[in-house]
Amino acid sequence: MNRLTTSWGEFDVARFPEDPRDQLRAWSAADEYLLRRLKGIDDAGPTDLSGTVVVVGDRWGALVTSLAEHRPVQITDSFLGQQATRANLARNGIDPDSVRLLSVRELPPERIDVLLIRVPKSLALLEDQLHRLAPAVHPDTVVIGTGMVAEIHTSTLKLFERILGPTRTSLAVKKARLIFCTPDPQLARVPSPWPLQYALPADVGALAGRKVTNHAGIFCAERLDIGTRFFLRSLPERRGAERVVDLGCGNGVIGTAAALANPEAAVTFVDESFSAVASAEATYRENIASDAKAEFVVGDGLCGVPDGTVDLVLNNPPFHSHQATTDATARRMFGGSRRVLRPGGELWVIGNRHLGYHAKLRRLFGNCEVVASDPKFVVLRAVKR
Repeated sequence: MNRLTTSWGEFDVARFPEDPRDQLRAWSAADEYLLRRLKGIDDAGPTDLSGTVVVVGDRWGALVTSLAEHRPVQITDSFLGQQATRANLARNGIDPDSVRLLSVRELPPERIDVLLIRVPKSLALLEDQLHRLAPAVHPDTVVIGTGMVAEIHTSTLKLFERILGPTRTSLAVKKARLIFCTPDPQLARVPSPWPLQYALPADVGALAGRKVTNHAGIFCAERLDIGTRFFLRSLPERRGAERVVDLGCGNGVIGTAAALANPEAAVTFVDESFSAVASAEATYRENIASDAKAEFVVGDGLCGVPDGTVDLVLNNPPFHSHQATTDATARRMFGGSRRVLRPGGELWVIGNRHLGYHAKLRRLFGNCEVVASDPKFVVLRAVKR
């Protein structure tokens, strides 16, 4: 946990789940820059926050925790971000009802007077959100984006300009920058182009030629990434009634392939992204009979799965948390998998060779087998003894 000191007060804020080994802060210079601007520091007048304030992409709740007295609405694609916000409000003694928490899959407020946007890593997610929010913006809406200099590109500014109105940027402060956008009521309002669909190639096993649905913000949303493609070619051949978990499911192609290959399996799709789980469900429904058994869970990994109830976990763990490279998520996924697997149950993992997942799995499971490999990727199998 770290203490965030702002002109709005001092707050103890942390990421979620808390990990004493994690040295990453729950805010950045971009958050600090935006909060100073709203208060009227740096030669700018204070922003009127008496109307409906919407904060999009607040990664760990630092912004809405600081602005809680103005009863903001937080919109996020991250379940962990929502949990972090709840925890940060609680640890600072703030009424949880002072912040309204919405996912990107829910309807935004009908009118927005102040729109604050923490620029996401995914340009597609930003595009989708601007389209969804545009009808609620009026000519007097204050629109301010914030991000680190490395996160704000010409394409970022063009999206604001094309969807909302004229856009300019601030000077950089501590490698952070602000985006100022003036809503143009004359701009034509068009629906978001998301979600997208594409057909899978012919060399991916059970899913060959079938359609995949991708909501905005999903990794490689416009094409099948090469790691998943390699994994699909290497999935285990299994039969019988068993419980399978597609952990960190993304668009659901791995779990859907497992369901096609073994119609008796009950597959659970789990991801912390609301858009990912929506994509996985759409992909599954497109390709699997309606009476098949499946569950779709937005959550913190395997936290809601009882011990010793799963036969097979399929996992392509992320190794980034926003812009930071970390193996914290993979470690939690591996540990959770060992807990939920039955004796004899298996965890199958794909990862970049350089990440060294084999060593982590051997320490945790006492065994690890290389199922398939190429110069970039490796598919690993660990068995719960």
